[in-house]
Amino acid sequence: MALDATDRKILTALQRKGRMSNAELSETANLSPSACHRRVQRLESEGYIRDYVALLDARKLGVPTTVFVEITLQGQADDLLEAFEKAVARIPDVLECHLMAGTADYILKIVAENTDDFARIHRQYLSRLPGVAQMQSSFALRTVFNTTALPV
Repeated sequence: MALDATDRKILTALQRKGRMSNAELSETANLSPSACHRRVQRLESEGYIRDYVALLDARKLGVPTTVFVEITLQGQADDLLEAFEKAVARIPDVLECHLMAGTADYILKIVAENTDDFARIHRQYLSRLPGVAQMQSSFALRTVFNTTALPV
């Protein structure tokens, strides 16, 4: 199913404020509340809307440090990639893991309290990941821009 302009308005509004009421959303999309509700249900059932979440403040939760870790594996065999991906998915401090094209095989986004906490994460988890040949860590000094909203 192709998205029309009204679907795009709904998706854009929900990305900005996921807890907006159906009445607010229907006004934004210029629809009746019942038509808006049906559209949202359809967007959910067709997988355009995957989930609803609360975005938390990392500073208030005590994990203001963001570290990007580039990892190069010893090889590219499917079983090695699978073992690495299963192991990294169990690390609670890893927010994202991406298989990459380029110099590194994977890039991880990790949150930590500070450099000492990252050292703990490195010792406890990262150094034990299977098949790692090389690891490069880069600390974010400041987040300039951050969004979870996709262009629709």
